[in-house]
This record gives sequence, C-alpha cells and structure tokens, in this order.
Amino acid sequence: MQIKVGQLCSEQVLALLKAHHEDMASHSPPESVHALDVSGLEAEDVTFWSLWCEDELAGCGALKQLDSRHGEIKSMRTSSHFLRQGVAQTLLAHIISEARARGYQRLSLETGSMAAFIPARKLYEQFGFIECQPFGDYKQDPYSSFMSKML
Repeated sequence: MQIKVGQLCSEQVLALLKAHHEDMASHSPPESVHALDVSGLEAEDVTFWSLWCEDELAGCGALKQLDSRHGEIKSMRTSSHFLRQGVAQTLLAHIISEARARGYQRLSLETGSMAAFIPARKLYEQFGFIECQPFGDYKQDPYSSFMSKML
C-alpha cells in the first residue's frame, strides 16, 4: 500500500468522496453533515491523502490545521472492498504522525453519534482519542460525537 498526497482529480477518489457524503447524508440531517467537499479538501489549511493498493484506491483521509497547535482529522473513509484490511489504521497512524511532525499538541475529530459510527469511534479510541466537547466552529449536536487526543 502506498500513501499519496492529493489525487483529488482521480475518478476513484471523487467516487469515494461522493459515497462518503451520501453515507453521511443517510445518517444525519444536512446541517449535521460536516464532511468537506473537494474545494474544502483543496484548501490551504488541509492536506489530503489517498491510500492505494497498486492502482486501486483503498481509502483516504485529511488533516486540517485549526491553529498552530491543533489539527482536525477530516474525510476518513475506507473503500468498501478494503474494509477490515487495516486501511483506516494505516491512514490514522499516518495522520497522527504528520500532526506530531507539524508540532500540533492536540488532534481532534468529529464523527457521527449513531450506531453506524461505532466502528469508527472504537478505532479512534484504540489510538487514544477520548470524547470531548465541540471544538473549533462546531456546536453541540445530537448527531455528532467529538473526540480529541493530546500528542
């Protein structure tokens, strides 16, 4: 597996991001979906990575700088045919490593609060994330779960 920066023009990446947005919309009302669109992932304060297994997209994830000491994980998604093969763990470890290299002291994320998001929350807990209050521009939302990790 190979992690690449960007690749936002790739048809496979665009299809995975579309599926990600559709899945989020199936679980939450529009005002509670916080996934970035492509233009958001292209922003200067966001770094997007795609993970490839030869020429197949296995997953993606992004890191958004909130300030000089705080980053946010965005757009974590595993391609359906790569589920339970370590893709999310590989991407998450890479993002945490990058956050440390940038000197961030805290790394946070927002994910869904519903049962469909239990596997994601368990993964984040395995990496040391704990529940926290809303951060950045987020507000308390019954559809959101907020997690953070000190680095």
